[in-house]
Amino acid sequence: MVTVAEPADVRRQVRRAERRRRRLAVLLVAPLAVFLLLTFIAPIMEMLRRSVVDTDLRSAWPRTAAALADWDGKDLPPEAAFAALGQDMKQSVAARTAAMVARRLNYADTGARTLIMTTGRKVAGLDAPPPSWREAFIAIDPAWGERRTWAMLQQASGPLTSFYTLYALDLRRDADGSIVAAPAGEAIFVDILLRTLSIAGLVTVICAVLGFPVAYLLANAPARVGNLLMILVLVPFWTSLLVRIAAWFVLLQDQGLVNEALVTLGVVEKPLRLIYNRTGVIIAMVHVLLPFMIMPLYGVMKTVPPQLYRASLSLGAPPTTSFLRVYLPQTKPGIFAGVLLVFIMSVGYYITPALVGGANDQMISWFIAFYTTDTANWGLAAALGLVLLVATGVLYTAYQRLSGARGVAFG
Repeated sequence: MVTVAEPADVRRQVRRAERRRRRLAVLLVAPLAVFLLLTFIAPIMEMLRRSVVDTDLRSAWPRTAAALADWDGKDLPPEAAFAALGQDMKQSVAARTAAMVARRLNYADTGARTLIMTTGRKVAGLDAPPPSWREAFIAIDPAWGERRTWAMLQQASGPLTSFYTLYALDLRRDADGSIVAAPAGEAIFVDILLRTLSIAGLVTVICAVLGFPVAYLLANAPARVGNLLMILVLVPFWTSLLVRIAAWFVLLQDQGLVNEALVTLGVVEKPLRLIYNRTGVIIAMVHVLLPFMIMPLYGVMKTVPPQLYRASLSLGAPPTTSFLRVYLPQTKPGIFAGVLLVFIMSVGYYITPALVGGANDQMISWFIAFYTTDTANWGLAAALGLVLLVATGVLYTAYQRLSGARGVAFG
């Protein structure tokens, strides 16, 4: 006799099996998720946190930060604020933390380091508190009698700040707390961001133009020829990036192979400048990133049925019309994937522009590395990274919307 399960029992068994499948999937993915969290996501979040955290002054001068918390900024702060600064400065000099505050304030005003260190030494030399800390500070340096000096201290009192983010956008706060444009000589980061995006966009366009016919040849060539060409495309992945860049030094220098060939053939009269400028950066980046454009295109083109293109030709459509109306729309996913991959990789390039480019060709990643390692200004480095991340996210969103709209139009 065969027992037939009730429908309710069957549903419970199905749900139980589904839960087991989900738990197994979670257990399989969990090690990778934890690894990415600890080695990738957490460090990035910690770095970005530094763009809005400002605790140097608060930790070294807690009395001053507390005294300036309620200051309205309309006039000089009260005597209590001067007294708090005197006590904090005396203790910070003894604890050797005054340099940390001086370095932070020097980001906002290049003369602040000298002001803090000079005043700190003189305050530390006082045997007893003066009758008036206000008069004592102004006597040491008239800058202590200016409202902008105290506004700078208040804006650096933390614990959260918009200073680094505004600085990365070429903006500042004046003594009244209003956001104003940076002076002409200091407004560089917006231009650097635009330069980064323009170089990345140009490299992406060139890679798309060069990569499409190569991918088409790979996808439609006989297997024997296609395999050989695929090996040639993959060879750069097996070669060190520094080796490839060094090769471009040999090729592009004034007496390099490229210029020697151009002069010998009579194309130019004298060697062209192809290195340590934007031209060298574009050439080297295209060479490095071209395989990342070819591979997505090749993957999609291999799935396109060739019968459709031949059918359109047999129905009387010209080759150009058949290509543009039948074949090209089916390769859009590969084009979009390749463009997105190459562009996102381009905006973060550091080594190639640093070695092949000139002073006016460095991208924003070079400045992030500079402020991280050379000046230890992690706040500004994090803010530049945040600006780049937001700009890339905005462009990615716009690109997705445009690609989706075009997909509907082609459909």
